[in-house]
This record gives sequence, C-alpha cells and structure tokens, in this order.
Amino acid sequence: MATPEKVAAIAELAEKFRSSGGAVLTEYRGLRVSQITELRASMREHATYAVVKNTLTRRAAAEAGIDGLDEHLQGPTAIAFVTGDPVEAAKGLRDFAKANPALVIKGGVLDGKPLTPAEITTLADLESREVLLAKLAGAMKGNLSKAAGLFAAPLSSTARVVEALRAQVEAQGGPAAESASAPADEADTTAEAAQPAEATTDVAEGGDES
Repeated sequence: MATPEKVAAIAELAEKFRSSGGAVLTEYRGLRVSQITELRASMREHATYAVVKNTLTRRAAAEAGIDGLDEHLQGPTAIAFVTGDPVEAAKGLRDFAKANPALVIKGGVLDGKPLTPAEITTLADLESREVLLAKLAGAMKGNLSKAAGLFAAPLSSTARVVEALRAQVEAQGGPAAESASAPADEADTTAEAAQPAEATTDVAEGGDES
C-alpha cells in the first residue's frame, strides 16, 4: 500500500506534467550537487528541474495521461518541466550537456507528443519565440491586429506555435527559421492553449534505478 508521502509525491508530479508545456527526461549520474544547482538556476526562466524517483514518475505520468516515457525511466532520472519557452528550455539543456557530458538527455514529451533526444536537439536549434515573433511582425506589413494577438500568446506555448510562426514567416516571404523535425500540430498561431502554472518545488531528493 502506498504511503501518504508517496501518494502526495505522485500527485505533485502528476500536476507538474499537467501544468507544464512539456518535460525532458535526463540522466544526471556523475553530476555534482553544485552542477545540478547550476543547471537548475540557468533554466529557471523556462523550466523547473527536479530529481525524481522512476517508480513514482511512472504512476504520475499515467495519472496525467502522459505516454511514451516508460522507456526513459531507467537509472537516475531528473526531469526538466517546461514552464516557459520550450526552445529556450531545450537550448539550456543542450548547452549544459555540451559543457557537462555527464548530463544525458534521454527523451521527453512536448505538447503531448513523445520526443527523441535528436528531436530535442532540433528544437534547441530553432530560433527563439521572440526572434520569430519579431520576424513575423515585420513580415505582416502593417497587420497590427494579428501581430498583437501573436505577441499576447502565452510564453509557455509549445513547439506547435514555434512551427506555426516559422511557417507564417515563410508564407509572408520573411526570413525563415531552420526546419525542425520536432512534432508540431497545424495549430492557430494565436496559441489557444492556456498558460500553465509554474512549478517551483522539487519532488524528491534522489532518483532510483527501478
């Protein structure tokens, strides 16, 4: 029977999955506590980074309706829950992993779709949402009402918005961002998805290998 502490931890993790635009699973074996603290601080504007227990995470993901993570829940696991710009969150993880090879990006989920490590790298290579919005605004040639709607879109909007913005820039004849293989819906560029609440606390003190 699950203890009250485990029930609470599962509920907190499930809420993080529901309220986040996405989640990137990493293996942190070999990283010092100071390095994990550095990574957490560097991503604060766009994601929260929490060390989790695999068994609890499996149950929380199932409770939140998140599929495609079980294969990544092996070994010590920490999750970056995206609370801001998913491109910037991916960039932060990619850049930290380059400087600290002990951090391994295992996979993730974005806007409900599973992502491979290669797709997360591709997402990190996209231009930021702010850059794309600036290009799009210029390409609209005076269509200020539509531009205003796009600038009002939540910062937490995910890859489908990034892709929609990129496609709109190309359609308007403006500079195009690099193509991405990350999954994207053909969604309205006004980003109707609600802005998720920011998660601020760690779930567990350490991961497990079960």
